[in-house]
Amino acid sequence: MGETSDNAVTAFPPQVIDEWAGLGIDLPTLFSAGDLGTRMGLRISEASPERVVGTLPVAGNTQPYGLLHGGASAVLAETLGSVGAMLHGGPHKIAMGVDLNCTHHRPVRTGTITGVATPAHAGRTSASYEVVITDDRGKRVCTARLTCALRPAAQQTGAPQQTGGQQPAEPA
Repeated sequence: MGETSDNAVTAFPPQVIDEWAGLGIDLPTLFSAGDLGTRMGLRISEASPERVVGTLPVAGNTQPYGLLHGGASAVLAETLGSVGAMLHGGPHKIAMGVDLNCTHHRPVRTGTITGVATPAHAGRTSASYEVVITDDRGKRVCTARLTCALRPAAQQTGAPQQTGGQQPAEPA
């Protein structure tokens, strides 16, 4: 699968393509970090429910001391874990992050960081992913854990939900 944007997923396994085929969903766009990921240079190179891999350049993502910003590691971790949770949940569920924990082990000044997200728990209503982030030398920079709630996709369509014959209230 080719890339469609700067932060598009470049490789989905065939079973993922088959599961989402025919739904009119642009997988690379859905499973990306959106505008934030584009601005930060985040790239996802591999995506399946069992393993999501992505990279982020250190340049442009530093704090005032010239070190990789801890928030940049958090963005990478949350993106990779969310992609894994969405793929685990399938096309009829959405993943919503409810908890992110990041432990920063060592500073990084240059190069690229790589994150690998693997499931710690993959259930019916929640999924937790451990994300190990390393530098160009393979040294661990950050260990993160993201837990996502898995909810029916219909809740996020924007269509009003009617109950008991009442009309939904108009937005303010």
